[in-house]
Amino acid sequence: MIRRTPLELSERLSAEFQASIYLKREDLQTVRSYKIRGAYNRMSQLAPAVRSRGIVCASAGNHAQGVALSCRLLQTRGVIFMPQNTPRQKVARVRTLGGEWVRLEMVGDTFDAAKRLALLFASEQERTLVHPFDDPHGIAGQGTVAREILEQLPAPADHFLVPVGGGGLLAGMAVYTEAVSPGTRLTGVEPDGAASLRASLDAGRVVALSSVDTFVDGAAVQEVGHNPFAICAALKPGVIAVSTGHVCTSMIHLYQNDGIITEPAGALTVAALDSMRGEIAGKNVVCVVSGGNNDLSRYPEIIERSLIHQGLKHYFLIAFSQRAGALRQYLDEALGENDDVTLFEYVKKNNREFGPALVGIELTDRADLAPLLARMDAIGLRYQAVEQDSLLYRFLV
Repeated sequence: MIRRTPLELSERLSAEFQASIYLKREDLQTVRSYKIRGAYNRMSQLAPAVRSRGIVCASAGNHAQGVALSCRLLQTRGVIFMPQNTPRQKVARVRTLGGEWVRLEMVGDTFDAAKRLALLFASEQERTLVHPFDDPHGIAGQGTVAREILEQLPAPADHFLVPVGGGGLLAGMAVYTEAVSPGTRLTGVEPDGAASLRASLDAGRVVALSSVDTFVDGAAVQEVGHNPFAICAALKPGVIAVSTGHVCTSMIHLYQNDGIITEPAGALTVAALDSMRGEIAGKNVVCVVSGGNNDLSRYPEIIERSLIHQGLKHYFLIAFSQRAGALRQYLDEALGENDDVTLFEYVKKNNREFGPALVGIELTDRADLAPLLARMDAIGLRYQAVEQDSLLYRFLV
């Protein structure tokens, strides 16, 4: 059921950031995230007559697994609404955990779309909605993460870094920490493509983002919960955002160096350490690592995003002269010894003077970019870098 997950000192991260960095391994829960805590706490407190009518939930994947397992343990029928683009691995896990007790409805492209349909279904069928982050009992259940950390930590707790989607975990941990360890600072970490809590705090009210990048699917929420917002507005934890490229790099490092497999949401807090070096130096810092449901088919994109974030992968539109030897000159005179062409595709093949091509270059060191551009200028190439905010970049990555 619900495990008391380990709190592990990371010697690698501690050395890198000159602090004592601990990882709270919520990825080792049965459902590989903290979501089981809130789901089970909410469902176990329903009156038997209410629970017998069944429950409904909406989820991008992790809450669904917590609800599915809770349905099986409590022998309660559940209907779970999930976005159609939910990673297949998460969908399979929900079916395995819930068995005959749950039914899945794959709808829409975002969590918020699934939530709207779940609310409508719950109302029509007179079933209880088990919200992933905006229910007081769920928030309290998720807050038990803070209680465990404070019981497990061998030294005073200076700083907790907490992943944020809808804000339930941050709110629950903030309430408990304020009561038991008020000297501990909390910082919520959002993906920069779905920074809904920061937007709401800045506006002074809950606001819905106009668009959401769903890459960090476990934290891609268009609108934070009203209860978490009220708690965070009152207790004022810090809130920062990290890029998806940084998240991908942290995922790879956790896997290669520590043997920890996370989904993007699971690496949010570790990715945030870079921007907090000065603040956390010499401190006892706990990163909540939650979300170990990663689909292997996503790794090529994860690697690609990481390389771009590190400045090792670049794309260009290059107008090659149609004269003989132009491409050979580029390979011989523009590319460095260790530069690698990973993509080459002519985008227009009937131009008599120039043949524009889309070219992907991978470097071994980000410092190699300036010399590459200088060599391209020296041989008179006309080119344009593909910027990350362009439609073409979104097509490529």
